[in-house]
Amino acid sequence: MKKYIVLAFIGFFATATLVAQEINWVTLEKAVELQKKNPKKIMMDMYTVWCGPCKMLDRNTFSNKDVATYVNKHYYAVKFNAEGNDTVKFKDKTFGNPSYNPAKAKSRNSGHELSRFFSVRAYPTLVFLDEKAEFIAPISGYKTPKQLELYLKMFKKDDHLAMDTQAKFGEYAKNFTAEFSE
Repeated sequence: MKKYIVLAFIGFFATATLVAQEINWVTLEKAVELQKKNPKKIMMDMYTVWCGPCKMLDRNTFSNKDVATYVNKHYYAVKFNAEGNDTVKFKDKTFGNPSYNPAKAKSRNSGHELSRFFSVRAYPTLVFLDEKAEFIAPISGYKTPKQLELYLKMFKKDDHLAMDTQAKFGEYAKNFTAEFSE
């Protein structure tokens, strides 16, 4: 009887291990460096430590095996605290957070210069960059795996380039068939 329990536990653990997948997060500088050898688009998660929807995005969307597999294969993923104190070099500029208050490290703080550079006004915002680190679009708000799938695949295939009106995007979204699990 004990053998079967142990085997069942090992089987459960092996299954759980196969299902669990994480996104390979890198810094923005590293993503730009990696693009030089292997061009891929960048998906940057601009989050804050106090943001509930940001935590939901981590817990529900970024931990989804379909999302993680797709992002790891087709994007360089960057996680960036938009109210943090990191210094970032991007496009021959240095970005910081001169008004950062260490006493507010776990609550609302001043916005980082990089978040302002990308016109981030809400959290979470996913900033997408092309293979040359040129700005594509910001996507604000919490997204489920199926909602994020639309943007991941649209930007990956450059389908957004043919969408010069909101109506064209609406038609694209209406005809999009999501495949990711929830």
